[in-house]
Amino acid sequence: MIYDSQSGNITMALAGDALITRRFQSHREDSFVALADIFRRSDVGFLNLEGTPRNWDEGTPNLTNGINMTIPPAALEDLKWFGVNLVSCSNNHAGEYGEGGILATVRHLEEAGIVGAGVGANLTRAASPGYYETPHGRVGLVSASSSFYPWRPASDQGNELHGRPGINPLGWKKTHFVDRQAFEEFKRAARLLGFEKEKAQVKSHTTQQVHFEKEGGDELTLFGQRVVLGDRFAVTTETNKRDETENLRWIREAKRQADWVIFSLHSHEISFDTAMKVNNLSEAEEPAEFVVDFAHKAIDAGADVFVGHGRQIPYGVEIYKGRPIFYGLGCLFMQYETIRFFPRERYQAFNLPANATPGEFSDAFTGGGERGHAGHRNFWENVVVECEFEKGVFKRARLHPVDLGFGLPRAQRGRPVLAGREVGQRVLERVRRISTRYGTDVKIVDNVGIIEA
Repeated sequence: MIYDSQSGNITMALAGDALITRRFQSHREDSFVALADIFRRSDVGFLNLEGTPRNWDEGTPNLTNGINMTIPPAALEDLKWFGVNLVSCSNNHAGEYGEGGILATVRHLEEAGIVGAGVGANLTRAASPGYYETPHGRVGLVSASSSFYPWRPASDQGNELHGRPGINPLGWKKTHFVDRQAFEEFKRAARLLGFEKEKAQVKSHTTQQVHFEKEGGDELTLFGQRVVLGDRFAVTTETNKRDETENLRWIREAKRQADWVIFSLHSHEISFDTAMKVNNLSEAEEPAEFVVDFAHKAIDAGADVFVGHGRQIPYGVEIYKGRPIFYGLGCLFMQYETIRFFPRERYQAFNLPANATPGEFSDAFTGGGERGHAGHRNFWENVVVECEFEKGVFKRARLHPVDLGFGLPRAQRGRPVLAGREVGQRVLERVRRISTRYGTDVKIVDNVGIIEA
């Protein structure tokens, strides 16, 4: 053996979403430094960089129903100090400062020496892998998002025009199955509300028939949703086949070019069963069905690890064909409440006056700390994973619970530390319970969850 990379041994520290608005190198709590040490001692330190690293004059605010997530470029230096060297960038916040923000993201990551994937100047750049060199082999990362506005994905280069900067998408569609009685009522509603006539008018006016779903006697589109006649009420989801094919192609390319491959998927979508059971999204426990299906396909195509994130709460773990699938690692940094500037239209959405401050916007956005992420504990209790491979095969994963300070003042909460026993046991028991659905055994030892191959 002439290279260390021939050993087939590697350790990866994996985390979920990072919404960072402040620098953090100055903090010295033992539980914070110990968390950083998990990343520093690993060959790879990975997380999802959720937002746009940009200076105030880079990019233009884009349309969004949420927040325009800005990350100070200087905070990337803190991430390196923390031990992060590989980041996914394809997520729902990535395009919130337009095409200029996408290009700023690429530029600032390169300047900081952090490898990123999932955004780029065109679709090929966004979908192609990022590569990080470690002492134990080259690691390829393919990053995609299934949660995005229609104008956020990058586009292909053409013979005549440049491609559009954006994210790497994994689009999907939902089908609603209903019984005969409901289907006939939906058809009646579509006719009496003028939807059928409007569609006929549009179809007669355009030559782009590809935009219209094929509708027969057993299916229709109502309020933008596909409805199909069935024998029961159910909802199914499936990936956009073009996006699926392209992402699998790039996973196979990464396998050709690297010793190890990580596939990262940012997804807010939850399963139909979960949607019918939970009262709020902090209680969700399973991703949408298409995520599970694609995770298996990603492993089949050559991914060594599948890392999910987006809902910002931990999900379960599956070992599929000897490779780990982490369906959701939650959130590592949650600092969206201390963004320094917002576009004027976000203030207007909450009927705030022209002289309103960012703090007043955050008060309105979170309902005074009672709504959304600010109001639910589950979003603030997550996990970081140490994933170990030996001789080319998955050996074990250690799940470290992290605490982001739920209920503390806004200026304090949102930065992770290793969780104490009360929070830790609650988080690990949640992951253990959900993972049993996939046949995975999580042992809890000394406030750490352990999964053995």
